Order: sequence, then C-alpha cells, then structure tokens
Amino acid sequence: MIAGKTSFGFVESQLRKKNFGILGTVGGDGRPHTTGVLYGIPPTPHPLSFYVITGKRYRKTRNIMANPAVSFVVPFPHYYMRFVPSNCVQFQGKAEILPASDPLGVETFRRSRMLRMNLRLASDPDSVVFIRIAPDSKLYCYGLGINIMRLRNDHAAGSYAVEVPPEKR
Repeated sequence: MIAGKTSFGFVESQLRKKNFGILGTVGGDGRPHTTGVLYGIPPTPHPLSFYVITGKRYRKTRNIMANPAVSFVVPFPHYYMRFVPSNCVQFQGKAEILPASDPLGVETFRRSRMLRMNLRLASDPDSVVFIRIAPDSKLYCYGLGINIMRLRNDHAAGSYAVEVPPEKR
C-alpha cells in the first residue's frame, strides 16, 4: 500500500469531495433499514461528523430515536470503468437528532450548492431535522487510493482501516 494514499488525511479529503452515502439504521423492532442520503461534513476545525437533513417522520429518523447505532457507507464508483467494483469507505457510529436550526448543520449545508438546495426544507422546522452521525474510531476502506491493477492481481490488497485521530472525534 501507498502510505499517503491510505492515511486518515487522504480518506477524510476524499469523503469531503462526496455528498452521497448509504445510512443503515435498526428500528425498535430490530429490523435493519438502509437508505441513500445526501451528507455534508463540517469544516476542519470541527470533529469529523456527517450531517443529513431529513423529515421528522421518516423511518430513518424514527429508527435513530429508538436506537442511535448506525452504519454508513460512501461509495466511490469508477465512472469510466463501470465493470470495476466501486471503492468505498464504511464505518459504524452513533447518530443524534438535532433541530433544523442547528447552527453547525446549517453552516455545513451552506458550503455546497447541492446541499444548499436541501436547506429549503429547513424552512419548515416542524417537519425537518438534522441527523448528526459521529463515526466510531475506525473507518474501513476498500480500494480507495489503491491502483486498479494492483486490485486486479490481489483484491484483498484493497482493504484497510484508518484510525480517526483523537482530535477529530
């Protein structure tokens, strides 16, 4: 592996370039639920966390109220070589429900044109909330920063984990 391409700093920078992830929750009945979401990451002086804006009555929101343990996956598809499996970053963590007026959530969503469009939802604070997801101490990666030819010869070489530094938790 290439040390710089498998460091926390590299992985964090790649996550900041994306805005789509897959959120996994578990309901009060123990049944899993996954859904695609748009996310934003607060600016660097803040701990690493992922903000999602959503409806108060959606299943993911109800599930988090019952059980804050979540999983999150960010896919990194290969746009030109669609036959190659996507790279990804995945982690487990804890989620919390915050009001639509949460200052850091609003600031985070204002930093991206795509996310700003979703802030219009926050104009009705009675029906919308932010979900803040704090990852556990490790992010698990596959293929991110690894040469495709190396993966072709040894697919297991693409798996690695990075530790979230204490100052980023």
